[in-house]
Amino acid sequence: MIKIEQLVKRFNGAPVLDGIDLEIEQGEIIVVIGPSGTGKSTLLRCLNFLERPDAGYLTLGDLTIDSTKATRAEILAARRRTAFVFQNYALFANKTALENIAEGLIVVNRWPKVKAHARAREILERIGLADKADAYPASLSGGQQQRVGIGRAMAAQADIILFDEPTSSLDPEWVEEVLGLMKQLARERQTMLVVTHEMGFAQDVADRVVFMDSGHIVEQGPPSQLFRAPQDPRTRDFLRKVLANQIDPAAT
Repeated sequence: MIKIEQLVKRFNGAPVLDGIDLEIEQGEIIVVIGPSGTGKSTLLRCLNFLERPDAGYLTLGDLTIDSTKATRAEILAARRRTAFVFQNYALFANKTALENIAEGLIVVNRWPKVKAHARAREILERIGLADKADAYPASLSGGQQQRVGIGRAMAAQADIILFDEPTSSLDPEWVEEVLGLMKQLARERQTMLVVTHEMGFAQDVADRVVFMDSGHIVEQGPPSQLFRAPQDPRTRDFLRKVLANQIDPAAT
């Protein structure tokens, strides 16, 4: 289980996350939606300690961290239990697809190179890119690059994969192949926390949808409830804007 308690993050004194509480069960797929600039990506970055929270507790399995006192060893342990998929791919330009997937296993997990490369080849087969093992990022499409990024997260065998708007940098023709891979992971019950503007994906795949606004969790629930009958006016207003006529205001 992953548990977030009273998580706070400030930038220049202004709260971006203001007392976030959230629990995620093993195998659960949580999708976070909300207006831009409301703290969604910051939440993911705090879980991975890419940003250090100003207050709060994080529990990842049997590891509980007071974020204000987190040691280097605790941060490394948290990163081993969380894998991150960035919106801009974040691949090493000078490494092949295989090397990009294997890098974390070698550097972070201290796997021997032969073992890490064997694991990377297994992952490339799973994500449909076995023939691209020796290709460099510049020769791959945007969709293929993002699939390699997801493959890198899969290789880590982390407790949870954090997706930060993984399709936002893609041309429209590549979006579906990335969403297809994410749906495959969801079917395998890989624990996932996904920040996205892809409302169709949220409705089809999420066990629970979390709506954030102004650094707070405003509302959460199963997609059937949150999309069809949101309770908070801020949620209703947001969904009306992004879904246009797909929600009947009279039903809310």
